[in-house]
Amino acid sequence: MKTFRNLLVAVAAGSLSLAAADVDVSKLPPASAKKDVTYAKDIKPIFEKSCFKCHGEMKQKAKLRVDSLEAVLKGGENAPNVVKGNSAKSTLVHAVARLNADDAMPPDGKGDPLTKEQIGLIRSWIDQGAK
Repeated sequence: MKTFRNLLVAVAAGSLSLAAADVDVSKLPPASAKKDVTYAKDIKPIFEKSCFKCHGEMKQKAKLRVDSLEAVLKGGENAPNVVKGNSAKSTLVHAVARLNADDAMPPDGKGDPLTKEQIGLIRSWIDQGAK
């Protein structure tokens, strides 16, 4: 019983993500080879096109905003969504790569899925420290 209670406390504190355990990271597209990837130059345009409608200034589903670097790094209900230096452990990458149908972003009917190249660029950005 104590172990289960500790698990619940860890989930509530955001230090453990059950969604991350339910994905096969071997299905992730590889990180881009591009160097010096930044939020402002490379990632914000992707999010602006595909994510701002539901995760921007006007609306924040799951309490997640992706319209500024600070907001992305803060995360939402399942914070942290970005694990700096490790895109494979970042639930943001799992969601945009659609590794789990329940957490797929954008959801079916809400926009086109990101391309492998876009996901690879997001992975590189996170792997390079999410600058």
